Amino acid sequence: MEVTSTFWIGFNLFVLLMLALDLGVFNRKAHVVSVKEALTWSGVWICLSLVFNGLIYHWFGEAKAIEFFTGYVIEKSLSVDNIFVFVLVFKYFQIPSIYQHKILFWGILGALVMRVIFIFAGVALIEKFHWTIYLFGLFLIYTGYKMFTEKDKQIEPEKNPVIKFFRRAMPVTHELRGDKFFVVEDGKRYATPLFLVLILIETTDLIFAVDSIPAILPVTQDRFIVYTSNVFAILGLRSLYFALAHVIHRFVYLSTGLAVILLFVGLKMVLVDVIKIPTYISLIVIAVIITASIVLSLRKTRGENELESDNKM
Repeated sequence: MEVTSTFWIGFNLFVLLMLALDLGVFNRKAHVVSVKEALTWSGVWICLSLVFNGLIYHWFGEAKAIEFFTGYVIEKSLSVDNIFVFVLVFKYFQIPSIYQHKILFWGILGALVMRVIFIFAGVALIEKFHWTIYLFGLFLIYTGYKMFTEKDKQIEPEKNPVIKFFRRAMPVTHELRGDKFFVVEDGKRYATPLFLVLILIETTDLIFAVDSIPAILPVTQDRFIVYTSNVFAILGLRSLYFALAHVIHRFVYLSTGLAVILLFVGLKMVLVDVIKIPTYISLIVIAVIITASIVLSLRKTRGENELESDNKM
């Protein structure tokens, strides 16, 4: 079966429906998202992803289903790295938990638009100029190397060129104004620090998109598979943030695991015309790397977690 416009329209209508339910029904009023609520929604998104994977199997067969699941695991794993940045940004700007959901909602909506652009551009380049796949591969290898050598993430908004430009273009209030992005005071329009955080989240995700989109291209260049696996990974990111924000510091080896994945995928792209690695093998390798990095991280920080628990008692 071929991917027709019906599949594209149906999937995008589903995404719009879920976003409308999220903001207009379940989170109409600003509130602090509890760990229980976040875990529940994370489970919902994972289940929806698996159900959709089953539909891919039914519609297009086993090979496409494995491609979707592998792409989803890659994008989900890489998206966890965003959570480290979210935590640092919210901490730097001292954004209360009650307002974080709204920022992430609009941030992820913008991320979806950027991912669509990158996906279609990346696939089009590879289809027209096959040699560009080697450039993508080398870029991923370089990115993986940087993740090995740059362990500590630093957030310096004052050096962000987009933030600098925006501050020159529009005045910004010194303090928050509730959950508003913009306010009018004394007849003059101001942006709030909340909007600056949104800009920072968007620009950060743009950088992550440059890394993550090429990572799925050696698995498949099927636009529908690349797009849907990315969308499901991104839609579940907000819930995952609230579920992991308080324990993300314990995943000390996760960045190392992600770096290994990028190196593996980069090598696969560079050697695509020499060695053909089946998709299911890639899935196994990626799953083993992620599992190992999480298990080793939790074992490494187990003593620290017990110490924190004792201090709270």
